[in-house]
Amino acid sequence: MIKHVGVLGAGQMGNGIAHVCAQFGYNVVLFDIAAPQLDKALATIRQNLDHQTLKGATAEMVEETMGRIRPTQDMADLADCDICVEAVTEYQPLKFEIFKKLDAAVKEGAIIASNTSSIPITKIAAVTKRPDKVIGLHFMNPVPVMNLVEVIRGHATSDDTFATTAALVAKLEMEMAVSQDYPGFSVNRVLIPMINEAIFALDEGIAAVEDIDKGMELGTNRLMGPLTLADFIGLDTVLAISNVLYVGFKDPKYRPSPLLEQMVNAGYLGRKSGIGFYSY
Repeated sequence: MIKHVGVLGAGQMGNGIAHVCAQFGYNVVLFDIAAPQLDKALATIRQNLDHQTLKGATAEMVEETMGRIRPTQDMADLADCDICVEAVTEYQPLKFEIFKKLDAAVKEGAIIASNTSSIPITKIAAVTKRPDKVIGLHFMNPVPVMNLVEVIRGHATSDDTFATTAALVAKLEMEMAVSQDYPGFSVNRVLIPMINEAIFALDEGIAAVEDIDKGMELGTNRLMGPLTLADFIGLDTVLAISNVLYVGFKDPKYRPSPLLEQMVNAGYLGRKSGIGFYSY
């Protein structure tokens, strides 16, 4: 039974996961190596909770939720967590390093989950001494708003680990989509090639940024167009996932657009950098 949740990484995804878990009654330890990032995360969580009061949440709920979140820069503080969710940058060597450290830091029997959006869970689990306790728990962005969690079982993930994780998702009042452990899983296997193709279309002069987005928004009833979504996700993350698909399947249809690579190299990462396909 899960009572204490650890979250590694206090960025956009990490603070959202911490927010939702605390809101639904879990005690959360939020870890990051940078104190300013932790401060920013707590401010963001409070801001998002305050916004929820406009939709009926009480001030008491806001304070109770904030009171359940404990920020830390010491990974040893995660030792007693029943599940730890890693939400660091989508970079495979970093994921491996984090999981090795987590495996040594948390108690025996604890589940270690990754919020990775593309890196195979089996590979991540293989660097630990508890591969049966490793699972993919891919939240969608922004976490407090999106109602889906993609759950991915690695080759060695146990039935008990899966059942415990599924119970957590249900407690958070989210829907669960189960995917096999292949590069990109199911959501990004479909989504990222669509975004990449939109970038190819832009680069080839088929249509302007606004027209590509308008066409997909109104023509396919989407909340935002693929280029707006790419900016929201972060072009560096889109490129990282594209490369995982390209290398993982060895199929040229997943080749990242040269324009995407060029923009990332230039530091045009979307909302996080202030400029991508749009200016912010």
